[in-house]
Amino acid sequence: MAAAVLLAAALGLCASAGKMKIVEEPNTFGLNNPFLPQTNRLQPKVSPSAVSGPAHLFRLAGKCFSFVESTYKYEFCPFHNVTQHEQTFRWNAYSGILGIWHEWEIDNNTFVGMWMREGDSCETKSRQTKVHLVCGKSNKLAYVSEPSTCVYSLTFETPLVCHPHSLLVYPTLTEALQRKWDEAEQLLYDELITDQGYKKILKEIFEEAGLLKATEEKEVEKQNKKISLEFETVEKCTKEYQQLSKEIKRLQDLLSQHGIAYKGNSAENTSVEYRSHKPATAVTTVLNGSKDDEHLHGDTGVWNDAV
Repeated sequence: MAAAVLLAAALGLCASAGKMKIVEEPNTFGLNNPFLPQTNRLQPKVSPSAVSGPAHLFRLAGKCFSFVESTYKYEFCPFHNVTQHEQTFRWNAYSGILGIWHEWEIDNNTFVGMWMREGDSCETKSRQTKVHLVCGKSNKLAYVSEPSTCVYSLTFETPLVCHPHSLLVYPTLTEALQRKWDEAEQLLYDELITDQGYKKILKEIFEEAGLLKATEEKEVEKQNKKISLEFETVEKCTKEYQQLSKEIKRLQDLLSQHGIAYKGNSAENTSVEYRSHKPATAVTTVLNGSKDDEHLHGDTGVWNDAV
Protein backbone atom coordinates (compact mmCIF):
# COMPACT_ATOMS: atom_id res chain seq x y z
CA MET A 1 0.00 0.00 0.00
CA ALA A 2 2.80 2.38 0.97
CA ALA A 3 4.62 1.59 -2.25
CA ALA A 4 1.54 2.46 -4.27
CA VAL A 5 1.22 5.81 -2.50
CA LEU A 6 4.87 6.66 -3.18
CA LEU A 7 4.48 5.72 -6.86
CA ALA A 8 1.44 7.95 -7.22
CA ALA A 9 3.27 10.84 -5.60
CA ALA A 10 6.22 10.41 -7.94
CA LEU A 11 3.94 10.43 -10.98
CA GLY A 12 2.29 13.61 -9.70
CA LEU A 13 5.64 15.34 -9.37
CA CYS A 14 6.60 14.38 -12.91
CA ALA A 15 3.32 15.73 -14.23
CA SER A 16 3.78 19.04 -12.44
CA ALA A 17 7.38 19.28 -13.59
CA GLY A 18 6.22 18.93 -17.16
CA LYS A 19 4.07 22.05 -16.75
CA MET A 20 7.01 24.25 -15.53
CA LYS A 21 7.82 27.26 -17.72
CA ILE A 22 11.19 27.05 -19.49
CA VAL A 23 13.14 30.32 -19.12
CA GLU A 24 15.19 30.94 -22.25
CA GLU A 25 16.90 34.10 -20.96
CA PRO A 26 20.43 32.98 -19.94
CA ASN A 27 22.10 33.98 -16.71
CA THR A 28 25.23 35.36 -18.34
CA PHE A 29 25.86 38.64 -16.51
CA GLY A 30 26.32 40.20 -19.93
CA LEU A 31 29.59 39.78 -21.80
CA ASN A 32 31.42 38.79 -18.62
CA ASN A 33 30.46 35.14 -19.08
CA PRO A 34 33.70 33.12 -19.51
CA PHE A 35 31.75 30.49 -21.50
CA LEU A 36 30.95 32.93 -24.31
CA PRO A 37 33.15 32.88 -27.42
CA GLN A 38 36.19 35.15 -27.23
CA THR A 39 34.75 37.40 -29.97
CA ASN A 40 31.82 38.29 -27.68
CA ARG A 41 33.93 39.24 -24.68
CA LEU A 42 35.56 42.58 -23.88
CA GLN A 43 37.71 43.75 -26.76
CA PRO A 44 40.16 46.61 -25.99
CA LYS A 45 40.92 49.08 -28.79
CA VAL A 46 44.54 49.61 -27.79
CA SER A 47 47.18 48.11 -25.52
CA PRO A 48 47.90 49.76 -22.14
CA SER A 49 50.82 52.16 -21.88
CA ALA A 50 53.95 51.03 -20.09
CA VAL A 51 53.98 51.13 -16.28
CA SER A 52 55.38 54.48 -15.17
CA GLY A 53 55.41 56.96 -12.31
CA PRO A 54 56.43 56.39 -8.68
CA ALA A 55 58.21 53.03 -8.32
CA HIS A 56 56.41 52.17 -5.07
CA LEU A 57 53.12 52.08 -7.00
CA PHE A 58 54.37 49.44 -9.42
CA ARG A 59 53.35 46.73 -6.91
CA LEU A 60 49.72 47.53 -7.79
CA ALA A 61 50.25 46.35 -11.38
CA GLY A 62 48.60 43.00 -12.01
CA LYS A 63 45.98 43.49 -9.29
CA CYS A 64 42.33 44.54 -9.59
CA PHE A 65 39.95 46.24 -7.14
CA SER A 66 36.16 46.26 -7.40
CA PHE A 67 33.34 48.52 -6.21
CA VAL A 68 29.62 47.77 -6.44
CA GLU A 69 27.06 50.55 -6.73
CA SER A 70 23.41 49.77 -7.37
CA THR A 71 23.36 47.15 -10.14
CA TYR A 72 26.83 47.94 -11.47
CA LYS A 73 30.19 46.50 -10.56
CA TYR A 74 33.24 48.63 -11.36
CA GLU A 75 36.71 47.11 -11.56
CA PHE A 76 39.97 49.10 -11.49
CA CYS A 77 43.17 47.34 -12.55
CA PRO A 78 46.05 49.84 -12.05
CA PHE A 79 48.20 50.36 -15.15
CA HIS A 80 45.76 48.22 -17.14
CA ASN A 81 42.10 49.29 -17.39
CA VAL A 82 38.75 50.16 -15.80
CA THR A 83 35.66 48.07 -16.57
CA GLN A 84 31.96 48.20 -15.74
CA HIS A 85 29.64 45.19 -15.43
CA GLU A 86 25.89 45.31 -15.02
CA GLN A 87 24.90 42.85 -12.28
CA THR A 88 21.50 41.80 -13.58
CA PHE A 89 20.00 38.74 -15.24
CA ARG A 90 19.07 40.59 -18.43
CA TRP A 91 20.15 38.78 -21.58
CA ASN A 92 21.89 41.95 -22.85
CA ALA A 93 23.32 43.23 -19.57
CA TYR A 94 26.05 45.80 -20.23
CA SER A 95 29.69 44.91 -19.67
CA GLY A 96 32.35 47.18 -21.12
CA ILE A 97 35.66 49.01 -20.86
CA LEU A 98 35.60 52.52 -19.38
CA GLY A 99 39.23 53.22 -20.21
CA ILE A 100 42.66 51.71 -20.80
CA TRP A 101 45.79 52.92 -18.98
CA HIS A 102 47.12 55.90 -20.96
CA GLU A 103 49.03 58.53 -18.99
CA TRP A 104 49.41 60.53 -15.78
CA GLU A 105 47.93 63.93 -15.07
CA ILE A 106 50.64 66.15 -13.61
CA ASP A 107 50.28 69.49 -11.86
CA ASN A 108 52.86 71.46 -9.86
CA ASN A 109 55.43 68.62 -9.79
CA THR A 110 52.80 66.19 -8.52
CA PHE A 111 50.98 63.18 -9.96
CA VAL A 112 47.33 64.12 -9.45
CA GLY A 113 45.59 61.35 -11.36
CA MET A 114 45.77 58.37 -13.70
CA TRP A 115 44.00 58.70 -17.05
CA MET A 116 42.38 55.66 -18.59
CA ARG A 117 41.41 56.48 -22.19
CA GLU A 118 40.23 54.78 -25.40
CA GLY A 119 37.43 52.85 -23.70
CA ASP A 120 34.33 51.53 -25.46
CA SER A 121 32.68 53.83 -28.00
CA CYS A 122 30.13 56.28 -26.64
CA GLU A 123 28.30 58.04 -29.47
CA THR A 124 31.06 59.95 -31.29
CA LYS A 125 33.83 59.54 -28.70
CA SER A 126 35.43 56.92 -26.47
CA ARG A 127 34.76 56.43 -22.77
CA GLN A 128 37.52 57.62 -20.45
CA THR A 129 38.16 57.59 -16.72
CA LYS A 130 40.27 59.65 -14.34
CA VAL A 131 41.45 57.82 -11.23
CA HIS A 132 42.26 59.93 -8.16
CA LEU A 133 44.77 58.42 -5.71
CA VAL A 134 44.12 59.35 -2.07
CA CYS A 135 45.55 58.24 1.25
CA GLY A 136 43.73 55.34 2.91
CA LYS A 137 44.29 52.50 5.38
CA SER A 138 44.01 49.83 2.67
CA ASN A 139 43.93 49.46 -1.11
CA LYS A 140 40.33 49.86 -2.22
CA LEU A 141 38.13 51.48 -4.82
CA ALA A 142 36.07 53.89 -2.73
CA TYR A 143 33.93 56.00 -5.04
CA VAL A 144 32.69 56.13 -8.65
CA SER A 145 30.86 58.91 -10.48
CA GLU A 146 30.16 60.16 -14.01
CA PRO A 147 30.68 63.96 -13.92
CA SER A 148 29.96 64.24 -17.64
CA THR A 149 28.64 61.90 -20.32
CA CYS A 150 31.01 58.96 -20.83
CA VAL A 151 33.70 60.56 -18.63
CA TYR A 152 34.05 58.75 -15.30
CA SER A 153 35.78 59.60 -12.04
CA LEU A 154 37.14 56.97 -9.63
CA THR A 155 38.63 57.45 -6.18
CA PHE A 156 41.19 54.85 -5.17
CA GLU A 157 42.42 54.74 -1.58
CA THR A 158 45.88 53.37 -0.78
CA PRO A 159 48.46 53.73 1.99
CA LEU A 160 51.12 54.01 -0.72
CA VAL A 161 50.35 57.72 -1.24
CA CYS A 162 50.08 58.81 2.40
CA HIS A 163 53.64 60.19 2.55
CA PRO A 164 53.70 63.88 1.52
CA HIS A 165 56.41 63.18 -1.09
CA SER A 166 54.93 59.95 -2.44
CA LEU A 167 53.50 61.54 -5.60
CA LEU A 168 56.30 63.94 -6.54
CA VAL A 169 57.36 63.78 -10.18
CA TYR A 170 60.99 64.99 -10.02
CA PRO A 171 62.39 61.97 -8.07
CA THR A 172 60.99 59.54 -10.65
CA LEU A 173 63.03 61.07 -13.50
CA THR A 174 66.46 60.00 -14.73
CA GLU A 175 69.46 62.18 -13.88
CA ALA A 176 69.58 63.50 -17.44
CA LEU A 177 65.94 64.62 -17.34
CA GLN A 178 66.42 66.10 -13.88
CA ARG A 179 69.31 68.21 -15.23
CA LYS A 180 67.11 69.31 -18.13
CA TRP A 181 64.45 70.36 -15.63
CA ASP A 182 67.04 72.23 -13.52
CA GLU A 183 68.25 74.10 -16.60
CA ALA A 184 64.68 75.09 -17.45
CA GLU A 185 64.19 76.37 -13.90
CA GLN A 186 67.33 78.50 -14.23
CA LEU A 187 66.24 79.88 -17.62
CA LEU A 188 62.88 80.83 -16.15
CA TYR A 189 64.56 82.45 -13.13
CA ASP A 190 66.86 84.45 -15.43
CA GLU A 191 63.79 85.47 -17.48
CA LEU A 192 65.31 83.93 -20.61
CA ILE A 193 62.13 81.95 -21.26
CA THR A 194 58.49 82.70 -20.55
CA ASP A 195 56.25 80.69 -18.26
CA GLN A 196 54.65 79.20 -21.37
CA GLY A 197 58.06 78.16 -22.68
CA TYR A 198 58.90 76.62 -19.31
CA LYS A 199 55.71 74.56 -19.33
CA LYS A 200 56.47 73.40 -22.88
CA ILE A 201 59.90 72.14 -21.76
CA LEU A 202 58.35 70.30 -18.81
CA LYS A 203 55.80 68.67 -21.10
CA GLU A 204 58.62 67.44 -23.35
CA ILE A 205 60.45 66.07 -20.29
CA PHE A 206 57.34 64.20 -19.09
CA GLU A 207 56.74 62.79 -22.56
CA GLU A 208 60.33 61.61 -22.82
CA ALA A 209 59.99 59.95 -19.41
CA GLY A 210 56.86 58.13 -20.58
CA LEU A 211 54.64 59.85 -18.02
CA LEU A 212 52.61 61.66 -20.69
CA LYS A 213 51.59 60.25 -24.04
CA ALA A 214 52.89 62.25 -26.99
CA THR A 215 50.27 63.17 -29.58
CA GLU A 216 50.34 61.52 -33.00
CA GLU A 217 51.61 64.76 -34.53
CA LYS A 218 54.42 64.82 -31.97
CA GLU A 219 55.44 61.26 -32.86
CA VAL A 220 55.63 62.19 -36.55
CA GLU A 221 57.72 65.25 -35.67
CA LYS A 222 60.12 63.08 -33.65
CA GLN A 223 60.53 60.66 -36.55
CA ASN A 224 61.22 63.52 -38.97
CA LYS A 225 63.75 64.99 -36.56
CA LYS A 226 65.47 61.63 -36.28
CA ILE A 227 65.76 61.40 -40.06
CA SER A 228 67.08 64.96 -40.39
CA LEU A 229 69.78 64.27 -37.78
CA GLU A 230 71.29 61.67 -40.10
CA PHE A 231 72.63 64.53 -42.25
CA GLU A 232 73.34 67.09 -39.55
CA THR A 233 77.09 67.40 -40.43
CA VAL A 234 79.01 67.98 -43.67
CA GLU A 235 81.04 64.82 -43.03
CA LYS A 236 77.92 62.65 -42.88
CA CYS A 237 76.48 64.28 -45.97
CA THR A 238 79.75 63.83 -47.90
CA LYS A 239 80.01 60.20 -46.86
CA GLU A 240 76.47 59.50 -48.02
CA TYR A 241 77.16 61.29 -51.31
CA GLN A 242 80.28 59.21 -51.94
CA GLN A 243 78.40 55.98 -51.24
CA LEU A 244 75.64 57.01 -53.64
CA SER A 245 78.21 57.92 -56.30
CA LYS A 246 79.78 54.46 -56.02
CA GLU A 247 76.38 52.84 -56.34
CA ILE A 248 75.57 54.92 -59.45
CA LYS A 249 78.93 53.97 -60.97
CA ARG A 250 78.28 50.29 -60.28
CA LEU A 251 74.85 50.45 -61.90
CA GLN A 252 76.23 52.31 -64.94
CA ASP A 253 78.95 49.66 -65.41
CA LEU A 254 76.29 46.98 -65.17
CA LEU A 255 74.21 48.66 -67.86
CA SER A 256 77.28 49.01 -70.10
CA GLN A 257 78.09 45.32 -69.74
CA HIS A 258 74.65 44.42 -71.03
CA GLY A 259 74.70 47.02 -73.81
CA ILE A 260 71.86 49.05 -72.33
CA ALA A 261 71.94 52.76 -73.14
CA TYR A 262 71.66 55.30 -70.34
CA LYS A 263 71.73 59.07 -70.12
CA GLY A 264 75.17 60.40 -69.32
CA ASN A 265 78.78 59.90 -70.43
CA SER A 266 82.11 58.88 -68.99
CA ALA A 267 83.39 62.45 -68.90
CA GLU A 268 80.47 63.48 -66.71
CA ASN A 269 81.07 60.54 -64.42
CA THR A 270 84.75 61.47 -64.08
CA SER A 271 83.85 65.06 -63.34
CA VAL A 272 81.40 64.00 -60.63
CA GLU A 273 84.05 61.93 -58.91
CA TYR A 274 86.67 64.69 -59.18
CA ARG A 275 84.41 67.45 -57.86
CA SER A 276 82.52 65.36 -55.35
CA HIS A 277 82.33 68.26 -52.87
CA LYS A 278 79.93 70.13 -55.18
CA PRO A 279 76.36 69.14 -56.07
CA ALA A 280 76.05 66.94 -59.14
CA THR A 281 73.60 69.42 -60.69
CA ALA A 282 76.27 72.13 -60.66
CA VAL A 283 78.70 69.92 -62.59
CA THR A 284 76.03 69.06 -65.14
CA THR A 285 75.40 72.77 -65.71
CA VAL A 286 79.07 73.38 -66.48
CA LEU A 287 79.37 70.46 -68.87
CA ASN A 288 76.11 70.80 -70.77
CA GLY A 289 75.62 74.57 -70.61
CA SER A 290 77.78 77.64 -70.86
CA LYS A 291 79.50 79.98 -68.45
CA ASP A 292 76.81 82.54 -69.13
CA ASP A 293 74.10 80.24 -67.73
CA GLU A 294 72.41 81.26 -64.50
CA HIS A 295 74.49 80.33 -61.46
CA LEU A 296 73.06 78.03 -58.82
CA HIS A 297 72.31 79.34 -55.31
CA GLY A 298 75.50 79.30 -53.26
CA ASP A 299 77.81 79.33 -56.34
CA THR A 300 80.57 81.93 -55.98
CA GLY A 301 80.54 82.62 -59.72
CA VAL A 302 84.21 81.64 -60.09
CA TRP A 303 84.63 79.20 -62.98
CA ASN A 304 87.32 76.59 -63.01
CA ASP A 305 88.55 76.08 -66.59
CA ALA A 306 90.11 72.78 -65.54
CA VAL A 307 86.67 71.20 -65.24
